[in-house]
Amino acid sequence: MDPVVEKIAEQFQVVHGQLRDEARGLSPEALNWKPAPDTTSIAALIVHTLGSEAEVLRTAAKVAGERDRDAEFLTTANAAEDLIRQLDQADAYLEAMAPRITAANLAEPLMRGGRGPETGLHWLVTNYGHAREHLAHIQLTKQLYAQQHAS
Repeated sequence: MDPVVEKIAEQFQVVHGQLRDEARGLSPEALNWKPAPDTTSIAALIVHTLGSEAEVLRTAAKVAGERDRDAEFLTTANAAEDLIRQLDQADAYLEAMAPRITAANLAEPLMRGGRGPETGLHWLVTNYGHAREHLAHIQLTKQLYAQQHAS
């Protein structure tokens, strides 16, 4: 596997672990709570982050695929274990897709959805940043939930 892809994949797995830690033990109410109108729940943020990541992996690997971005934001979770299972599946998908991303893919301008062209490396690096941003959103939402629901 290309060493750059290997390092980026490793860092995505680190984020997956942090997302698991944030979700673990939360009630369905906490997972689906929104701090204000037009904001996003922890469950929806996790599903959206993984949907975006999968799309970028397919783009960088030059594999066709579909995504329903709007549906990601409508997600609700019945249990933290459901989201943890999705994170486990995302790890498996990452392990399957990363070896398909070559050094040539990293350098080649690629279209993503209606965006681009940008190099495969651009898509991977910016999406890793996107995942970290949503991790921070989740952490803040969790803090706000705890403050709002403190007894």
